[in-house]
Amino acid sequence: MNSQRQAQRAYQSTQTPIRTPRSTEYEAFARITHRLASTARQGKAGFAALADALHENRRLWTVLAAAVADDENALPHDLRARLFYLAEFTDTHSRKVLRGQATVAPLIEVNTAVMRGLKTEGAAR
Repeated sequence: MNSQRQAQRAYQSTQTPIRTPRSTEYEAFARITHRLASTARQGKAGFAALADALHENRRLWTVLAAAVADDENALPHDLRARLFYLAEFTDTHSRKVLRGQATVAPLIEVNTAVMRGLKTEGAAR
């Protein structure tokens, strides 16, 4: 490699995307939602993996619930209340899935709706 080429490479931008809190949240929801869907398709053979994905999803929602319960959270009060309710729903419904009394589909739908909101609101800014 010649010296001119080396100099060009040294000064090129690394093109690393800047991560915003919104994009980080989106990625977390996307990763977990994908795990929920893929483990649910495995049926009874994938129960342990599904239980792990449900646990991870509940942890994500617990963190989100704590964030929206914080008085210093800048989101509108109504949105914070709705997100807190969804965290409670996620916890309750996850227990039903683990007991075999419900499917994981509503959890996937809720996460997907949140992802749409994160994507839409991020595009509007």
